[in-house]
Amino acid sequence: MTGAADVPGELCAVVLAAGEGTRLRPLTERLPKALCPVGNVPLLDRALTRLGGLGLAGPARVAVNACYLGEQVVAHVGDRAHLSVEPGDPLGTAGGVANLRDWIDGRPVLVGNADAYLADPAAPPGPDVAALLDGWDGHTVRLLGQPAADPAAPGTFSGHYFTGFSLLPWRLVRDLPAVFSNLVRALWRPAEAAGDLEVVPYAGTFYDTGTPADYLAANLHAAAGGAIVDPSATVTGRCVESVVGAGARVNGDVWRTVVWPGATVREGERLRDAIRAGDGCTVPAAAHG
Repeated sequence: MTGAADVPGELCAVVLAAGEGTRLRPLTERLPKALCPVGNVPLLDRALTRLGGLGLAGPARVAVNACYLGEQVVAHVGDRAHLSVEPGDPLGTAGGVANLRDWIDGRPVLVGNADAYLADPAAPPGPDVAALLDGWDGHTVRLLGQPAADPAAPGTFSGHYFTGFSLLPWRLVRDLPAVFSNLVRALWRPAEAAGDLEVVPYAGTFYDTGTPADYLAANLHAAAGGAIVDPSATVTGRCVESVVGAGARVNGDVWRTVVWPGATVREGERLRDAIRAGDGCTVPAAAHG
């Protein structure tokens, strides 16, 4: 399989973590979506670990953009990646990449959404993101995708839905304007029209975690039918098919529920198909599957 060193130019990576996560409110009123935990691991850390499996790590090879609650993202990333803090409102997926033009500096770039949950039987990077690099000619745009039930459905590319990662040549990144725009309209669709877009199939499990239902489903998948309980949590109630974060206290009963770090489920409470944050913020979420 082609590795990062075989790609024309020195491959770099960008993790997009600037979004507001409006569909996950009120959870994202206190925490940026990129830092929401799945299986007690922040989504952003999952993305950085996946890139690390490709040999992409450190501020010379990986960048993270931030905007909404950006100070939390900056503090969390520290010196693990180059940080691009967008002033004002988020610039969108294309604008965020364009804002990093000077840092990308002629290199091809692997772009990942921080909120993408990918789980493959193989350890990261597995045959998923790594497959984007295999045999790449350095000219086309590549997207990781899953087959759609309706190949002609809106939002599909060659009959596939996008699953969180794309590979972009410098020749196209170079001309992106650093204004609010998204990669679909600014780059992917034009490349598709020109015959320069390839979809690399991804056979694993994917959730974009953008809704409470998908966010819960990703956590339940990470729990693999059991429970994930941080060693520092206190659980005296029933805990079935759930994820309980660091320092949480579960004195009631939880089933198919995510209890965030430091959150409390009081004695007598019974939560099912929900996310609990803090001391009483409960977001219902009917999981898929």
